Amino acid sequence: MRPGSRLLGLDVGAKTVGIAVSDSRLGLATPVETIIRKKLKDDVAALNRVIAGRDIGGLIVGLPMNMDGGEGPRCQSVRQFAANIAPFIDLPSAFWDERLSTVAVERTLIDQDVSRQRRDAVIDAHAAAFILQGALDRLQAITKED
Repeated sequence: MRPGSRLLGLDVGAKTVGIAVSDSRLGLATPVETIIRKKLKDDVAALNRVIAGRDIGGLIVGLPMNMDGGEGPRCQSVRQFAANIAPFIDLPSAFWDERLSTVAVERTLIDQDVSRQRRDAVIDAHAAAFILQGALDRLQAITKED
């Protein structure tokens, strides 16, 4: 990754993709938007619109692991999505364990008294930020160890 570039976080679901972006110092993740999944070319176009002008240097893709640490059909679907977009989005990517990310985000939004309708509109982007923040925190920890 180029120094000073940002990471894009993805929370890939069957119907939507939540998107978040880091700051250039790789310290803070911010929710951006949720795209409605359609055909692959539409999904790629939507992702490229988000990437454009943001100096994105890599992708962090949430991987919905089972509670026992195994991978089920949802993981296979996310891995396939990442493989499908890879030829069209020339960025390095990594998977990040996203167990319970949506649950944690929903609890936070409820605690903030966000209405159900508003939660439905923002939860995927906030889950993407939660996933990305976990990866950023780990990167910061690794950097401090060195």
